[in-house]
Amino acid sequence: METLTLPTLFLSHGSPMLAVEDDAATAAWDRIGRALPRPRAVLVASAHWLTAAPALGAAARPETIHDFGGFPEALYQVRYPVAGDPGLAREAAELLQAAGLPAALDPGRGLDHGVWVVLRHLFPDADVPVAPLSLQPRLGAAHHYRLGQALAPLRDRGVLILGSGGFVHNLREYFEGQYRAGEPAHVRDFRAWMAARLAAGDVEALTDYRSQAPFAARAHPTDEHLLPLYVALGAAGRPAPAQLLHDQVADGVLGMDAYAFGTPLSLDLPRAKPALTGTHG
Repeated sequence: METLTLPTLFLSHGSPMLAVEDDAATAAWDRIGRALPRPRAVLVASAHWLTAAPALGAAARPETIHDFGGFPEALYQVRYPVAGDPGLAREAAELLQAAGLPAALDPGRGLDHGVWVVLRHLFPDADVPVAPLSLQPRLGAAHHYRLGQALAPLRDRGVLILGSGGFVHNLREYFEGQYRAGEPAHVRDFRAWMAARLAAGDVEALTDYRSQAPFAARAHPTDEHLLPLYVALGAAGRPAPAQLLHDQVADGVLGMDAYAFGTPLSLDLPRAKPALTGTHG
């Protein structure tokens, strides 16, 4: 039985409307989904599940959570009817515990929009089981890199590790709308710094981005939307080559960049062969 080592991914999930509307980001997600070896399951670290200590969603049939307001009614009718993966949740929790990290199982946790908006494009048939992973926003980037490192063995077991957040995420500037005519210098400089450090595999600088990156606090007034990147980066191993999959700024201030780590992807190809066959617990 052949096993392929999967890449890890960081995707900027953007507006919940991308579940039902198409733009450059959704086109990129569609291409990424076609290029991926088919995983046995996907573990998603989302910016919209925040806890004091790591937790894994262990629902057998996770509900679709509509954790937003003020959108068209049709969006609230969207469901992503995917199976959960309690076995993967337990497997991930055991890896975290073995690394000295606390980990709990939450059998009632559903899938927030950071999970299902992108998965509707990666796996539109909702036929790949999903387990969500929570973030700890008070513990910073280095903690999330360590989470990823602990979960790295899952890549060789047919699991896709996905971080879903935002490369630049300042909602106040987004709603003010003053930069929609073009990307301002502070967004451009932050993205360029991050891209250069990712290309260099400079983990020390990346995990200290709030001190070292230009305009870090402006790009991320709170950093929960960047923390999923560190889970994906850590899970890819070191050195972890960064492959830029999508380069976009929406409305001037929302960085929609997407990256793969560890194993390069060839985009615009038919969906790749399965990464793992057989059953799992």
